[in-house]
Amino acid sequence: MRESGRRRQEPEDLYADQEVFSRQTLAGAGFPVYGVGRAARGEGAHRAAPARAGENAPPGSDSLAAFETSNGELSWVEVRSGDWTSAEGPYVSVRTYRPGADGGESLPELEDVVEDERDRVYEQLGIDEGEGPGRVRALREWITVEGEPRSVQIHEDRRPEGDPRQEPRAVWAGRLRVDGLTVTVCGRGVPPGGVELARIEDFERYILGRTDLMRRLAAGRSSFVPMEERELPPVVGLEAHRALVEHSIAESVAIEAQVRTQRSARLPRRLRGEAGALRWEAAVRQQMRLASETRAQAGAAVTAMVNHLTRLAQNTDWAVGTAEGQAAVEEVIRYTVFASEVPSLPAQRAWEQLWDGRPGQPGVLVRDVRATFEGLTLREGVWLSAWEQWRLERAH
Repeated sequence: MRESGRRRQEPEDLYADQEVFSRQTLAGAGFPVYGVGRAARGEGAHRAAPARAGENAPPGSDSLAAFETSNGELSWVEVRSGDWTSAEGPYVSVRTYRPGADGGESLPELEDVVEDERDRVYEQLGIDEGEGPGRVRALREWITVEGEPRSVQIHEDRRPEGDPRQEPRAVWAGRLRVDGLTVTVCGRGVPPGGVELARIEDFERYILGRTDLMRRLAAGRSSFVPMEERELPPVVGLEAHRALVEHSIAESVAIEAQVRTQRSARLPRRLRGEAGALRWEAAVRQQMRLASETRAQAGAAVTAMVNHLTRLAQNTDWAVGTAEGQAAVEEVIRYTVFASEVPSLPAQRAWEQLWDGRPGQPGVLVRDVRATFEGLTLREGVWLSAWEQWRLERAH
C-alpha cells in the first residue's frame, strides 16, 4: 500500500535537520563566537587546577543553546558548558553578540539573565530556587579571555541563608566588551575568576551536544500522558472552579506587576508547569458534570469565567484580597455553572456582551477598527459600571 501524503517525521529526523540548519547558520557567522575555554573547580587558594571544558564532564556538557537571526543575519550565538544535570554546577553560558546587534535597549538586563538560568534549572531539573532577587551584590571581577584578564561588572544573586525552599546557591551574570563584541556570561558553581573564554573554532561538539541534551530531556518526558486522559483527584462542588480562578488571578497579577516595573513579563515558577493545566482540566470536567455540557461547551464557559475575573482584577482595586472580591468570584462561578440569578446578574450579562463582541468571534466583523474599539470601550464601561452598582447595593 502506498503511503499517502508526507511521511511522518521521526524525532531522529528532526535532530538531523536541526543539526544541518545549525551548521549552515553558524558557518555564516561573520564575527568570532566565544565559549568556555577553561573553568576552575572549587574556590580560594586551594582551588584545583583549571580543567578544559568537557574534561571529566557528562556527555553533551558543551552544547549550543540558541542563536538568533535578523534580516538573514546572525545576531547572537549562545553556548553552554558544564554539568546541566546539577543545580550545584559548575555551569556557564556565554552569549556573543555581533557588532551592532547590541545597540539601544536590546540587551537583556543582567537580572533577567540570572532569572533565565534559574528558569533553566526549574524546567530541566524541576528545582525551584525561589523568585528573585535574593541577596544581590554588584561587584567588579575579572574574567580571562584567551589568556588576558578582562574587567567585568557582575550581578550576583544568592539565595538567602535559611531559605526553606533551597540551600543557598549563587548565580551570577556579567557583560564585557571583547574586541568590539559584547559578550554576556552567566555562571553557577564557579566564580567569575575561574572562567576562561576562548574563540570557538569548531562548533561541531556544541551542535552534537545540543542533540544529546534534547534526547535526554525527551527521554525524561517519554512517560507524558495527555491531560484529558489523566486520572485526577476527585473534586467536590465548585472547588475546582475556585482553585482555577485563584491560580489564574495570581498569574495575571504577577505578570502585570512585572510589566509595571518595566521588567520582562515572567510567570512566577510556582505557577508554571502542569499546575495550571491540571486545575484547568479539573474545572472543565466539573463544568461538564454540573452544567451537563460537552467538553467544547465547558471549555468555552471556563475560558469566559477566567477571563471575566482576571480582567476584573486588572481593572479594579477591590477584586483581589477583599470580601467584595471573594463574593464576586463566587457569583461569577455560580453563574458560569448554574446560570444562577445572582445579585450581580447585570454585570454577568454585561460581561457576556463584552466577551462575545470581541474581534475574532463568530459573527463579529471588523470593518472599522476605530468603531470596533469604541464599541468595546463602551461595553467595558457598561460592565464595570454594573459591578460598581453591585457594590453599592451590597453596602446597603
